[in-house]
Formats: sequence, structure tokens, C-alpha cells
Amino acid sequence: MCAIVGVYGSENASKIAYYSLFSLQHRGQESSGISSSDGARIHTFKKRGLVTEIFDEDAFGVLKGNMAIGHNRYSTAGDDSILDAQPVFARYKLGEISVAHNGNLINKNEVRGELIANGAIFQTDMDTENIVHLIAKSKKDALIDRIKDMLTKIEGAYCLVIQSRKKMFAIRDRFGIRPMSLGKLPDGGYIVASETCAFDLVGAEFIRDVRAGEMLVFEDGKEPKSIQIFEPDFHPCAFEYIYFARPDSIIDGKNVYKMRLKMGERLAKEVPCDVDIVLPVPDSGVAAAKGYADGIGAKFEMGIVRNHYVGRTFIEPTQEIRELKVKLKLSPIKHLIEGKKVAIIDDSLVRGTTSKQIVRMLKEAGATEVHMRIAAPEIKYPCRYGIDTPTTVELISSTLNPNEIADKMGADSLGFLSIDGLQDALGRERKYSLVSFDGNYFAGGNANSPSCSIG
Repeated sequence: MCAIVGVYGSENASKIAYYSLFSLQHRGQESSGISSSDGARIHTFKKRGLVTEIFDEDAFGVLKGNMAIGHNRYSTAGDDSILDAQPVFARYKLGEISVAHNGNLINKNEVRGELIANGAIFQTDMDTENIVHLIAKSKKDALIDRIKDMLTKIEGAYCLVIQSRKKMFAIRDRFGIRPMSLGKLPDGGYIVASETCAFDLVGAEFIRDVRAGEMLVFEDGKEPKSIQIFEPDFHPCAFEYIYFARPDSIIDGKNVYKMRLKMGERLAKEVPCDVDIVLPVPDSGVAAAKGYADGIGAKFEMGIVRNHYVGRTFIEPTQEIRELKVKLKLSPIKHLIEGKKVAIIDDSLVRGTTSKQIVRMLKEAGATEVHMRIAAPEIKYPCRYGIDTPTTVELISSTLNPNEIADKMGADSLGFLSIDGLQDALGRERKYSLVSFDGNYFAGGNANSPSCSIG
């Protein structure tokens, strides 16, 4: 997860970064930060909390300059502390640098061990700090060459925005696991961001996606320079379409809402059910539920109300908070549900905590039958590329079959989209990252590798 943004060549760089991070709040809620540069110094402001809670006019008084990078944090590695907030700023031989990272480096521990053996001192457990040290310790003369040198030493999922006092660099790993797009601002500046929904808010024109293995270099008076660092081996993350991304975003040329609609339509063909109404689990299950309802010819209703002032339960760090927030977040509309056979559609099933409580709520609201349908395949394997499923034991589908899970959660039936169905919905022209479903750890090693640093 996480959100990153980079703005170059705009007088309002830090405020554009702020609004972009606001539109990307769904990708991380633990902390947020912005680094800006005025050409002479890099200024950084970051805190724990939501974007709107952190930045004010005093912060923007600090964040001067026509270049800025920003980050919303969702922890998959490191601890939940202000030290782990990004961007990460440092002074080194060539001057000042600031780095923001979305993804997960699978060889973090090996690289860190070597750096410590060579005298490096770490303040955090973030894999992002490895990147800063590798750049600082490189023997190359120019920053761009130090960045290239660093990139040969890391492996895994990463989108990076790196800022010096005068230049900005945007980089996407050779697998293209996490999304990143390039846009043009109304004042002539440029923006890169994790999702295109950030462009919509700041009035930026979408140019293109950053290619897998590509580095973009932004410097004064020049068009962004493209350097293909690695030969692409494109494996975009299917979970971006299933859950992470906002439905109005376009990820690698495909609208997220349309992809979810197709998943729901395919789910209806694979595991139909005889019900009176189809309800989504708001908000990421809405499009799939609409597709499912259309597919089985049943009535679609927004029968569960979501309290939008409570954060997304999946990205909260503890199980106790997740369970409490389900009750705070979702409320069934009794008069729509009472006496009805109900299908409830969710985007995915990870631990089963939310689903079990939703089934209970629907039955308490008077549903005569509750059939759970999941618009994604069974999650059986932990992901090592930046999704918060660190151990097999947390994944309910790794130990129980659908009938056993249905019994455990009190549902009358449970059905999942097949892997083939997901691939057909997304399109067969790409090799998507499906590691959570098929265990294909294409980017180095296996799931039990000690270098897997998800936490």
C-alpha cells in the first residue's frame, strides 16, 4: 500500500502534494509527510495521523519551493512510530536528499546486514532507510549514478520518488507491481502519483503510466527525461483492482470501477445463488455487487450504511481495533433486509473478521438467508510485496475450505471468484501478480524466505 506523490516545477508544489495526498488517503492512514525544496535546502514536515490533521498554514510556511514529494504511510515493514513516517531526509556527501517509497523490498535484511557491517547506523526498521544508505555509500560521483547503483542492490516491489535540492527522480520497479502515473499540471509543472485520482483533484492532465523498470528525471527547464533502467517483466498487482485503488482511478490503462464490475459479473456466472436482494459491503464491494446483481438478475440495494468517519478496518494494525471498527463502521438497513434472502458481496476475504460480523448483523436485521460471495479468489498465501498478510495463519482460506468458512461465519453459503475468472475479468494480455492466490513468488525466493520483511 502507501501513497506517494512528486511535484516538480510548480510555485504551489507543497500544496499540490497536500491535495494529492488527501485524495490518496485510502492508501495509508498512519502518518503523512511532505518534503519540499527551494533549490538551496530541503524542508520536511511529517507527523502521525491523517493528511488534514497534519498540515496547516504553519507547515506550508516551512514547505517552500517549486518541488515537493509526499507520502501517506501504511505499515507493512517497520514500526508504528513517527520515526517510520516518510519522506526520509538525510544529509550526505553530495548535499541533501529526501526519499518516499511505496512497496516492500524482499532482500531488506540481507542489504541491511551488509550496511551495518560496513558501519551504517539505522534509526528505523523501514526498508526505505536502506535506500538512503545505499545512495549515500555509493562511490559514484553523480546522484543519478548513485541511484542507479542503489537500484542494482534492491529487489522487490517499489515505486520511489527521490528529491535532491534541484532535481526529482521517479522510479518504478521492473515488475511494475505498484502503480505510478505521470501528469502535467495546469501551470506547466509535472506530477507523479500512485493513482490518477490525485490528478483529478489538482487539475492535472494524465500523460501516461510510468513504465516498469523506468526512471524519470525532472530538472529545471527540461522535459522529464526517461531512462529505462531495467528490462520490464510486467506483473502489476491484481489487488490494486480488487481492493486498494479508488474506483475512479485508472491503473495501467484500466478503470478500477469497470474491472470490479467485470469481477462481479464473472462471479455471478461461477457461483450464482437464489436471493431476493444483493448487497455490497461498502465501499470497495459496490461495483462487484452491481455486476453480480446484474448477472443473476436480482435487485441491487445499498442495504448497509457505512460511517465514513471511521477508517478502513483492513489497514488497522491490530486485530482488536479491526473488530471494534466493524461495529462502528457498518450498519444494516433493517426494512430492506427483514424477511429477505440476501447475497452480500465483498471484494476479498482475508481474516474473516469483518465478514463474520456482517453475516451476524444481517441475520439480526431479519435476513432469512445470507449468502456470502467474494469477488476475488481465496487468499491462501502471504504477500511479500506490500500487502498486510504477513503469515499464513492469519489467512482463513489457507486452513479452511469455503464450506468450513461459511459454517464458521454463520453464512448459508460462501463462494469465491476463481483465479481463471479473475484473469479473464482483468484481461489475459498481462501477467498479473497473483501471489496471494497462487503462491507464485516471481520476484526472488519463496514465501518463507528470511528476507521477507512484511510486518
